[in-house]
Amino acid sequence: MKIISTNIAKPTTIIWNSKEETTGIYKIPTNQPISLGKHDVKGDEVTDRKHHGGEFKACYLFSANQYEYWKSLYPNLDWNWGMFGENLTVSGLDEKEIHIGDIYKIGSALVQITQPREPCYKFGVKFGTQNVLKQFIDHGFSGTYIRVLKEGFVKTGHVLEPVKKSKNSLSTWQFFNLLYNKEKNKEHIKLIINNNALPKRKRDKLQSFL
Repeated sequence: MKIISTNIAKPTTIIWNSKEETTGIYKIPTNQPISLGKHDVKGDEVTDRKHHGGEFKACYLFSANQYEYWKSLYPNLDWNWGMFGENLTVSGLDEKEIHIGDIYKIGSALVQITQPREPCYKFGVKFGTQNVLKQFIDHGFSGTYIRVLKEGFVKTGHVLEPVKKSKNSLSTWQFFNLLYNKEKNKEHIKLIINNNALPKRKRDKLQSFL
């Protein structure tokens, strides 16, 4: 897995339900290294701190391999890296191969795979239709948020070097499906509820299905 673009955003105003809102989803490539902090990417816009940023969503990664699929669905959009609001566009990232709790070194930073991206209406605004939310969920390749265990700089060309694989965990793909399936796989829940790479409130919510 290799970083092919680092992306950050300035505050952008959108209209939702006839009201102005500010968002940081409109990320664009930067030709300089970015600094991964414990709660966000330094210099990047994070407006909604309730749902973005923080320990378990400090930085968002999305796979470059998925771009062609989405371009075929939305060919008229202005495509560039960062289109999905990701800070790091990664070639070779496969949600079926990375697991919740895996630890990687990227540049001078040490990071841990935490949780998949759950799309919201701002994603729909950017794509011009709220239908994209269901398409994103059905497609299943969500990208992943990371926890920054050691702050550091990351730039284009850096690779994700495996440091520690999480034992008895779920892949990001499996966990994303677990979140959205009405019939919860209880064995999958049992595998994940004690994994502290997930925020406690999310684990507690899953616990309620057992």
